[in-house]
Amino acid sequence: MLAIIGGSGLTQLANLAFERREVVRTPYGEPSGPLTFGRICGQPAVFIARHGYGHTIPPHEVNYRANLWALKQADASSIVSIASVGGIRADLAPGVLVIPHQIIDYTWGRKATFHEGGSAPVVHIDFTQPYDPELRQVLLAAARDAGQVVTDGGVYAAMQGPRLETAAEIDRLEGDGADIVGMTGMPEAALARELELPYAAITVVSNHAAGRGESKLGIQFASLEDILRESMERVRRIIEMICLDGE
Repeated sequence: MLAIIGGSGLTQLANLAFERREVVRTPYGEPSGPLTFGRICGQPAVFIARHGYGHTIPPHEVNYRANLWALKQADASSIVSIASVGGIRADLAPGVLVIPHQIIDYTWGRKATFHEGGSAPVVHIDFTQPYDPELRQVLLAAARDAGQVVTDGGVYAAMQGPRLETAAEIDRLEGDGADIVGMTGMPEAALARELELPYAAITVVSNHAAGRGESKLGIQFASLEDILRESMERVRRIIEMICLDGE
């Protein structure tokens, strides 16, 4: 069963034919909200809003472990993360969809593993390719079949948030090799790997990163809502095609 984690701009999945909501308890506390079960183009799917259904949970306070554990317990077979990002690279303008292939983690203080405390041994996962290669190819094929243009590959810089970055920080990220910047990619991707759940992301560029393009003197918040609304509709079409291709 496909699991979808919705970020900013996608707190509900309009094309999910609702069946039920389920409150899940986990050893790691409360998830961001109930799991919503339903069908997309006839295929079973489960959805959770990363920031809560009212978008009330900031990125550094999301209970990533509880969210991933809940999806695993719900028999999810793969996870597609949806998130909004800032575009660092010049060609990644607002409205562009990116299927990233790498991550640089700048977050701190977040619970980043299931394997700590107690007498259980330390577990070292291989994270050379943080996004599942096969699931990335599924997303790229679904985008093509849905007639949606996406950028294949990009380095995602995971920042602490909730504030946005300074222009100097973006300069540093660019020097490190980052193409897009967000706040929720980690530890989510690593936790999915620990649970052996294939994980990949569709990221929506909602704005130029600080000091870039239209954000040279500051982020233009007024335009974000329209960009996200249009872009998330394109994301929904890709998700529908994933389900259709999987029939």
